[in-house]
Amino acid sequence: MSTITIAAPTGSEGAVKAPPLRPQNKQLAILAILVIVAIPLPLILPAAQGAVAVRILIFLLMAVGWNIMSGFGGMFSFGHAAYFGLGAYTSAYLLVKHNVSPWIGMLAGMAVAAAVAVVIGYFSFRYKLQGAYFALATFAFAEMLRLIVTSSTFANKAVGFSVPLIQDSSLWLIQFPADSPAYFWVALVLAGAAVAISIVFLHSRAGRYVTAIRDDELAAASLGAPVLRHKLMTVALSAAITAVAGAFYTQYYLFVNPDLGFGSAISIQAIVPVVIGGIGTVWGPVVGAIIIGSLTDVTATLLRTPPEFLGFLQGRSGLDVVLYAVLVILIVRLLPKGIVGTIAARWRR
Repeated sequence: MSTITIAAPTGSEGAVKAPPLRPQNKQLAILAILVIVAIPLPLILPAAQGAVAVRILIFLLMAVGWNIMSGFGGMFSFGHAAYFGLGAYTSAYLLVKHNVSPWIGMLAGMAVAAAVAVVIGYFSFRYKLQGAYFALATFAFAEMLRLIVTSSTFANKAVGFSVPLIQDSSLWLIQFPADSPAYFWVALVLAGAAVAISIVFLHSRAGRYVTAIRDDELAAASLGAPVLRHKLMTVALSAAITAVAGAFYTQYYLFVNPDLGFGSAISIQAIVPVVIGGIGTVWGPVVGAIIIGSLTDVTATLLRTPPEFLGFLQGRSGLDVVLYAVLVILIVRLLPKGIVGTIAARWRR
């Protein structure tokens, strides 16, 4: 029997090529580059634009939280204001009433929001709420929380909480001068960590289970996937990240009340960036948050000092919501997968 010998290639052809980066590592590398590039931004931008950049990062935190649940998990939520408000109120209450650091309050808010999300999720999934019914249930719960907080002495009723000012800067209390770049850097770390968590989660074993359940729950269950456990894990992670946005919001603006914490506008601000950027994509929330954050600043400027032919807009409110609606309609009609989703689909062709 003859023996086949395979000769090793020589010269430059014999060089061993490094294996390509796994998608997870490639996305984490891109994220690291984006974070590094963003670090000097508050030193370059004017103070007003620096505030817009912080707002964009808050939108990004909310969008990432919503995308994990509704994009990766396919469980459309219209009540993420509940988790934002729980994070904001938990942090504010512990700081104002017990002088607890906002960092600890943030962790407590994450735990409270995750626990509440698991309870809501358990009963929703137990009674087979899906699609529009699940979305309405989340919206109803957020509104219920807003009404409870508005009438609760424990939560200071409609007055809300004002964070006490300190004389000096303090990272432990997350308080700095109004134009300090430190606010941006703290928000950048939080937002970068949230995006990194979403990348790791999506490519993890649990993330693959979640996307399989989203695509075909019955098939995933028939193959032995623990459906309820992974759904609850997803809603808990989503709520915890959204609570971080609420806690940081309170520290940045030094105030929260029931409408700012639990109002339906908060849920819209979590949803719209993802719809515009691309639902179920890693970078959709990033692109959408940049667009929506910038659009909010443009509309505020337009309402404050409109050109002469738009003078009737001066002092009016609600223009941002109108522009959100128009933008969402255009995206749904022209780019149904969102900006990132459409680009990715065309790139694969």
